[in-house]
Amino acid sequence: MKNFKTAFFFLRLPVAVSLLGHGFVRIPKLATFSEWMVSTMEKSMIPAALIVPFSYILPLAEAVIGILLLINFKTKQTLYAALVLMSILIFGSCSIENWSAIEAQLLHSFYLFGLFWFYEKCKPENSK
Repeated sequence: MKNFKTAFFFLRLPVAVSLLGHGFVRIPKLATFSEWMVSTMEKSMIPAALIVPFSYILPLAEAVIGILLLINFKTKQTLYAALVLMSILIFGSCSIENWSAIEAQLLHSFYLFGLFWFYEKCKPENSK
């Protein structure tokens, strides 16, 4: 593809900004976000001992993955990390039967998979 870099940047941009935005708005209020997540997940089978550390790690992971996608650094590994993160979020949403959240998480997952597919199929030969 002649303009792969430009096309791939604009394909990455929406999901990178989404993840970056999710992380950045939560980082300044980590304790409040953690309390919200723990209360939201109290009916879950997942123990609070796992939810609390995850609630502090999640915004940082979202922000870092968003930045890495934005700057196109270690793209394949970053896409794997993003898909693993989405899978963890889907599992958590299933555990509390939050079906509407799962829809958004699946949409992110399909988008990330599309990026992965595009990256693998269309990247220039010299960047393999």
